[in-house]
Amino acid sequence: MRRERNAKIIATLGPASDTQEMIEKLFLAGVNVFRINMSHSSHDVMRKLHGLVRNVEKKHGRPIGVLADLQGPKLRIGTFADGEINLEAGQEFSFDMDETPGDLTRVCLPHPEIFQAVENGHDLLINDGRIRVTVIDHTKDKITTKVVYGG
Repeated sequence: MRRERNAKIIATLGPASDTQEMIEKLFLAGVNVFRINMSHSSHDVMRKLHGLVRNVEKKHGRPIGVLADLQGPKLRIGTFADGEINLEAGQEFSFDMDETPGDLTRVCLPHPEIFQAVENGHDLLINDGRIRVTVIDHTKDKITTKVVYGG
């Protein structure tokens, strides 16, 4: 039985749902789109899962969406002299190319392309987005920010 609804149901494919039988069960239960997390999948795995979804689609004669979720770039900052720091909202914090371990005021950002691309007002996310800083000044070798969300 096909349901009419305004919402779409998305299911992420993974180790527990990577067979044609399971994909078909999920589809029959109402899934409209299957998500493949490319952060954890190789291109070969993606091709296999895509093929399995298309097999189910062909069998049932109804379109099924496939969403390839691409991870954005993850850049690493340098280390801190005391192992870990806590940034407070409102404080200034800088990134530079100096490989000396960082402190409460600065840390190395060993990615020269960021220094070339950044502009005042840009937000930078740290620690998978838990910390947000806004660029308030920048030169070719230093980015000064203000902490928006600390941690």
